[in-house]
Amino acid sequence: MSDQPLSIMPFLKVPESGDPYLEGSKCSSCGAISLKARMACGKCGGRDTAKPQKLANKGTLHAFSIVYRAFPGIEVPFISAIADLDGGGTIKTNLIGIDPDPEKITLGMDIEVTYAIAPRKDGEGNEYMTYYIKPAA
Repeated sequence: MSDQPLSIMPFLKVPESGDPYLEGSKCSSCGAISLKARMACGKCGGRDTAKPQKLANKGTLHAFSIVYRAFPGIEVPFISAIADLDGGGTIKTNLIGIDPDPEKITLGMDIEVTYAIAPRKDGEGNEYMTYYIKPAA
């Protein structure tokens, strides 16, 4: 069992000191940002052009879906969402801090990324750091 929470995704960085953050890869040829490691840029095809890029914690809501049926043990309803981050990068996660009511959620609304310990531990008792988005304050 780890003393520090583990990252739930490779692009979520959990430093020993300091705040967690999301890190993408920015193409030095065209500026495209990807969250996943790639052999070549998905936009321009450049090889060996990816450089680490810390992503912003603010952005806008691009799409959402209210989920009413899920895997057993997952509390529903929840809001699955896609957000475009300021400066580049697109993430998919859950939108929290707002009622799962389409009348209250607006596409293009300002969001911020927030980090928290995942609600469940793994079989060895390890905790995982995860990320969500919420309406910007």
